[in-house]
Parts: sequence; C-alpha cells; structure tokens
Amino acid sequence: MAAEMQRFVTSEDDDEEMGMDVKEEDDEDDDDGEKNIESPPMLGVDGGLASASSNNRFVHHQQYQEQPTPQGGSRRCRPQEEKERTKLRERQRRAITAKILAGLRRHGNYNLRVRADINDVIAALAREAGWVVLPDGTTFPSRSQGARPVGGTCSTVVTSSSSHIPAQQTPPISLRGISSPYQNTVDYNACQMKSVFVPTSSPYDESSSIRTNSSPLLGDGGDVHNDPLLGGSIDSLDNKQVDISTKLQERDFAGTPYVPVYVMLPLGIINMKCELVDPDGIIKQLRVLKSINVDGVMIDCWWGIVEAHVPQEYNWNGYKRLFQIVRELKLKLQVVMSFHECGGNIGDDVCIPLPNWVAEIGRSNPDIYFTDRAGRRNPECLSWGIDKERVLRGRTAVEVYFDYMRSFRAEFDEFFEDGMISMIEVGLGPCGELRYPSYPVKHGWRYPGVGEFQCYDQYMLNSLRKAAENRGHSFWGRGPDNAGSYNSCPHETGFFCDGGDYDGYYGRFFLNWYSQVLIEHGDRVLSLANLVFEGTCIAVKLSGTPWWYKTASHATELTSGFYNSCNRDGYAAIVAMLKKHGVILNFTCAGMSMLNQNVDFSEALADPEGLTWQVLNTAWDVCVPVASENALPCHDREGYNYLSEKAKPMNDPDGRHLFSFTYLRLSPLLMERHNFLEFERFVKRVHGEAVLDILA
Repeated sequence: MAAEMQRFVTSEDDDEEMGMDVKEEDDEDDDDGEKNIESPPMLGVDGGLASASSNNRFVHHQQYQEQPTPQGGSRRCRPQEEKERTKLRERQRRAITAKILAGLRRHGNYNLRVRADINDVIAALAREAGWVVLPDGTTFPSRSQGARPVGGTCSTVVTSSSSHIPAQQTPPISLRGISSPYQNTVDYNACQMKSVFVPTSSPYDESSSIRTNSSPLLGDGGDVHNDPLLGGSIDSLDNKQVDISTKLQERDFAGTPYVPVYVMLPLGIINMKCELVDPDGIIKQLRVLKSINVDGVMIDCWWGIVEAHVPQEYNWNGYKRLFQIVRELKLKLQVVMSFHECGGNIGDDVCIPLPNWVAEIGRSNPDIYFTDRAGRRNPECLSWGIDKERVLRGRTAVEVYFDYMRSFRAEFDEFFEDGMISMIEVGLGPCGELRYPSYPVKHGWRYPGVGEFQCYDQYMLNSLRKAAENRGHSFWGRGPDNAGSYNSCPHETGFFCDGGDYDGYYGRFFLNWYSQVLIEHGDRVLSLANLVFEGTCIAVKLSGTPWWYKTASHATELTSGFYNSCNRDGYAAIVAMLKKHGVILNFTCAGMSMLNQNVDFSEALADPEGLTWQVLNTAWDVCVPVASENALPCHDREGYNYLSEKAKPMNDPDGRHLFSFTYLRLSPLLMERHNFLEFERFVKRVHGEAVLDILA
C-alpha cells in the first residue's frame, strides 16, 4: 500500500506541474482566441496526432513572439503549435485518468464521483489504508490504528481479507457507485462525528456484491457520452482492461467463536384462539432444523391472543403445546413478550390486534394511543404517556405488562428451571422495538420521509408542558410546528434543515424531553422484567433508521426518539440504561433490509453501515452484549456471507462478536433443498465449523 501511495503521490506532483502549465496556456488561449486555428490537431485511433495537412508538423523548440496589448505593453506568446501540443498532452492525461477511474469503479468498487480527479483517487486509497482525509485535504492517521476504538467517527478502516484480494471500501449510500458519498462539507462532518472504528467491508458485502457496470461518463439519464479522444464509449475502454475474476474468496470462519443460531417461527403458528396450528407440520420442520444443529427457535407470545377478552384472564394453551414439542426435540427457546399489534409492517402476513378490552377503552379514550400532530391515532401499541396513568380498568400500562409477564413466568416455570428458555425479549414499542412509531405506513409514510413526532396525545402533552414549566419556559410546552410531515425531507423543513430549530434552545429542550421519555419507559418496564425473570437473559430490540444519517440533524432518528444529531451520541444513554439492568441489545438496522430492495441510499443520504457500527461500538465499549437478526428473508450465498461477516467482524481489535443470531424466519421457501443447504452452510460457519462447498 505504501508503494502504491508513493506512485500516486509521484504522479500527482507531475500532474500538478502539468496542470499549472495547461492553466497558464489556456489563459493565453482565452486572450488570443482560437478563431484563426485552421487545422486543429486530432487524436487518431492509434493515439498519434493527425492534422488537416501532412505538411503541418509540430515545432519541438520554443519560439516566442512579442504581441502588443491594449495597455500599450507587450506580452510573450507561444506559437500556435505549442499550444495545441499542450492541449493534446492534457487530453491524453485525462484519457489515462479516465481509464484509472473506470478500473477502480469496476474492479475495486471505489465510490468515485463522475468528475473525480487524482485527488479523489489518493483520498480513497488513503481512507482504505486507515487514514482520515478531510474535505480540505487535511490528512491524519485514524485513531483506530494505534488505540482501542471508541465512539467518534465513521471513517472506514479497511484492510484486505486476503493477501491477494484487493481491499474494498464500499460506502453503502450508493448502489451505483457513481455519486459522491458526501454531498457537502456539512454532510461529511456529520458523519465524522460518529464511531471511529468500522470493520472491513468484506468482498462479499451486500453493498459490494452489487457490482456497478455504469460508465464514469454516465449522465443523469444514463446515456453513455462518447468521447472521440477515447475512440468510443467508456464501455469499449473497459472491455480492453484485464479481466478480473468476480468470484472472490470467502473468509474462513473455521475456529472462530461459536455464535448460537436461532430461527424465528412463523407469525401465524398460534391462532387467535391460542391453538397450535398444524402441530405435525411444525414437528417435521423442527426436526429438520435440529438435524443441522440449529440451537433453538424464537416465538412471539402475543398479548392480543393471550389476554384477548378479559383483563388478567390468560390463555396459554397453544404455547404450552408448542413449548413441549420444542423441549422433546431438545431445542432452546427465545420468547418475545409482544405488547404490540401484528400487521401492516414488512414481513407481517397475519393480523393480531391489541386485546379487545384495550380496544374498547381506546374507543372512549383514544389518547391511550400514540398521536401525531394532525391528531391521527396509532393503535399499534400503547402511548408511553399512560405508563403511570390508571386508565386500563384501574391499572397503569406498566402494571398490565408486569401482570402479563408474571403470568407467563408462573405458567412455564418448569421450562425456566431446566434452562430450555434461554432468553426473554421484552417488547417496548411498535414492532416490539424501543422507538416511537414515527413512520407508520398506515398513515401514508413512504421511504425516505423523515416521519413525524408522536407526542400529541393528552398524556404526552401534559408531560411536555410540565417539563417546560420546570424549565421556566411554559411557552415551550408544545410540539414543533415546522417539522414537516411524514414524507418531508430535512431541507424542506425549518426544524430539521442545516442550522434549523433542532439545534436552537427550544429544539434542544424538546428533543431532550422526547428522547428521555423513551429511556424512562424502557427503564420502568425493564425494572419489573428483571423482578419477574430473575436469572434469565433479557433482551431489548432496537431498530436503526439510517436514512438522513449523513445530514447534520439525523431527522429520522430524532422523530424515532434517538437524539443522535451530528454533535451528540444518541445511543449512549440508551445503552447505559440497558447496562444498568444487565440487558442484551438486539439490534437490527432497518435500512439494511433495503439493500435487497435496490434502494438508492444516495437519495436520502443514508448510511446503514455507519449507523450499525456506531450502535455496536457504543454497546461493546461498555460491555453490553449485542444480538441481531436479519431484517428480511435471506436465501442466497452472498446474503449469508454478509450476515456471517457482521456476526463476527474480522477487524475488531478485541475479537468481539454477536451474542446470538436469529434467522427471520421459518417458511416453506427456506425448507426447499437448495435454500436449506445454503442455510446449513451458514449455520456451520457462524458456529465456527469448517465447511465444504456443498453447492457447485
């Protein structure tokens, strides 16, 4: 790498001298005009110089002439042939640069902009070597080179996973590889505030595996611009380059730490009567999973099924039958306390609402649900404003959750005693995740909208007003009135735009309160969960929202309840709360699922990789274990390789890895022979076993 850098630096020095000459001579050309040029030289197919007349030849010695100027003086002027020779030299230089950039884009997957120059190439190589390059050219070593990484910047530290495989730097915000990863200095600085250490983007990274065939001369419409100096389109130039195999070697996980693998069971495995659906079929599928040494399964215990009709009357019959089957097959269980509704989200194929008696209360008191600025209610889960309000038939929301968890613990005591239940995941919000329901599809949200704040039910507003009065500014007891709508972009709003109200006195007060409500909700519920499930691992699911991550405000994270603007670490306080209760963080980045949907991250300045490693480093730095799951179904080799790499980051200096991994989810498609063989291979690799290529 050092030799490579030296070659580029040497050529850059020459290029700078050449560029100065060309600039000086171009200035002269502007003064002189080119209307008197009779036979401009053209570059032939063989790279030689052709002219209109065979008698025209370049004069290789310099001849200077004196020409009068309007000021009455004279200036030195080069002969016309010398000017043309210099122009040709510049064109040849640009042609060489275009070939270099085309090769890097196609074979190295460098995310270089369309009009990239040698400075961009040097900067990309420097970042690949672990250096930090600022927009003004200031370059210095990354902190991760000499010390243990801490939360700070998202500069990528990339090394090759093999001595003969070219290392790759793959910013995930662009799947086409033709746009600049940073739109402006503010975007770059916003990213630089986040985690210092980012493990190597593997050769089979999902964002890397989508190889770009786009020409560096592609315009907005995707048309190829032919350049007569290059003898045709850039595609023909690429075809002349050395063919590099696209099948890169995989990382060998043999001997790496053992990471347990669980499989999430289908959503409809228990019906609304709390009966096990198709027990014979599930037994066959679980036996197959057991045969490839899957550690266990994960199952949702739905509040809307178990306590469906009458408060504190619980029906666990279907779950009892299922748990007995799992025990007979000697599999482990991860159980989710699901206090939210099912339906309307990605992957939901059934509808399980909140309990009927809760819906009856909601019809007379809709403020028990989260509410947006327009007054639209979201019945997906209960508002955190009623955590301490006795509005649920004489009980608070936290008491309802506590009674439900106590009933489960008593009903399945024997499964806890023999260790079959290995983890309890406590649902804390929509989709069981600790966040506000700020981007509901049912209310018209579409990617990449910033979403809306969900604090307009009377209980949340009362809390906000009280906080404003305690601060001494009662007029702050309101939500932002310039934060746009669900599908707004940050720059379209007065609150989230650069220099917007989010960073003013009121904005900081509001966002502190909004995020603190989230943390306090988690703290209250987990305190009771620890009492109920003492001695059992407890987990909390956190979902990342990476769109607009490379803007200063991080608007989508703000509306979700994560106060993670460019000058703050919005996840440190959440992780500290989890550590206080000895809880495992189950993190999945929502944006990672969009890699499979061919979403153009550059449109929304999204950075799922940067957000993921910020959260992981924040947790790992304070010794909070991290589990994870895939956001969407995965059945291909590249997808599994990507998940394996994220489960065991190769470049982590402390050898940290996931606590466990849960595969989403058991389905007939997974059980198809080809797909299941790939899944078996994935399980072995995550377990740290040696594998053979069982598929050609």
